[in-house]
Formats: sequence, C-alpha cells, structure tokens
Amino acid sequence: MIAFDKPSGLLIAPDRWDKTRENLMGLVHEKLGHGVANVHRLDADTSGVVLCAKNKAALDFLSGQFQSKTAGKKYLALCVMLPPERAMKLAAPAVARTPSGGLPEAFVIDLALGQDESNPGRMRVFRKRGGKPSATEFRALECFGKYTLFECRPLTGRTHQIRVHLAAAGAPVLNDPFYGDPGESLLLSSLKRGYKGRADEKPLISRLALHASELTVRHPLTREPVTIRAEMPGEFEVALKYLRKFPPGARRGGR
Repeated sequence: MIAFDKPSGLLIAPDRWDKTRENLMGLVHEKLGHGVANVHRLDADTSGVVLCAKNKAALDFLSGQFQSKTAGKKYLALCVMLPPERAMKLAAPAVARTPSGGLPEAFVIDLALGQDESNPGRMRVFRKRGGKPSATEFRALECFGKYTLFECRPLTGRTHQIRVHLAAAGAPVLNDPFYGDPGESLLLSSLKRGYKGRADEKPLISRLALHASELTVRHPLTREPVTIRAEMPGEFEVALKYLRKFPPGARRGGR
C-alpha cells in the first residue's frame, strides 16, 4: 500500500474533457510506474487521504473492503448552518432541528442519491423512488454560531455523498460551489469587532471545506487494521483558529 495526502483542487484521475490537467495518478505513475493503482477516489476539491495499491493482489483485497463497506472513512467538514426558513426553501430538511434552530449533536442521514438530470455532473436526493441507498453518520465537534465543524462517516460511497447529505440537512459545506450558499464567505471582519483590514480582504478559507482525515483498512499482508491519517490543511487550521478566538456564541460538542 501507499497513501497520499491529496491537496484540494487536484484531480485523482485524468479529466474527461481536458487531458492536460494535472492529476494525482498521473504524478504517481510518473514517479512510481503504472503498477500503482488508486483504490478509491475523492472529489477534486476535497483534500486528504487517498489510498493506492502497489500490485494487483493488494488492489483486489483493498477494493473488496470498499465494496463490502468495511473500510472506515472519516471526514471533517466546516459547514454553514442555514436559518430554518432558508433551509426549508432550499430542500425539505433531512434532519429535524432542535428547539434552538440547530442540528442534533449526532445524527444519521439515510437518503438515496442519484444523478441530477437537470444539472449534469451533480447529484440530488431521491426521497421516494430512484437513486441508490446512501447513508452518512454525522457528529458536531464544535459549534460557532452559524458555523459548525462536523465529523462525517460515510457508510456508503456515492459521488458527492457527504456534500449532498449536509445540504439536505440545511448545513451545506462552506464554499461548496454545487450545493452550498453562493453568497456565504468566512471573513475575519465578520468575526472580529473593530476589524481594520484591507478593502480587498480575502476569505479565511477559500477552498471547499471538506477534508478526508482518516481511513482504516485491513492490511493486504497482515490482515490487521491499519489507520492512515492526514493532518488538517493549513486553511482549515487558520479558519478554526479565528473562529475559536472570536467565537460568535461558540460551544463545544458533547453538551
């Protein structure tokens, strides 16, 4: 096995339309040869752990764990909590809000997902018929007013699964161009009173705020569990640093 900490913005495989775009497996094959194959994928804008196999036997063994849903996956997502009335307009909420208007500390979203026929390349929820079974476990780690840091554990592996499920709960991932709030931006000036910065202030985090932080599989040779972790990216750290320093009514998970 060999694992990589993929940066946000880097494709896993060659782009269908633009073969000149840089991609992780192209770089891997250039350095390590074509015998190395990726076991799973991440969205281009999602950062974090990508696992590869060095030979066919390892690939078959590892891929089987993803197909049987025994590979353990953990993501971190910094999300925007939409007001209840706005969440209702975007989509019927998949999770009941608490009396304070937030989400429960821990919850599961079990909603079928499939291609959005009206928006090629995007996914949507199927509440009655259609789509494929999809389930994700969520736990709120830290709450900062309208921003919440979630731990996400997908139980299935559908395209854009975490992003669509969070959007369906009225808590889209920050900076999600497909399923998020296009007018939302995390700025220091919106957190710090009396902020005196530049007129051309940049967001604290400008990338999709979703990171594949941990992956657990059984090793192809020893058959023992192995957990691979990718540290939180710098932009995530900066955003959380200021949210913790200037918290708009912050509270910890585990309340």
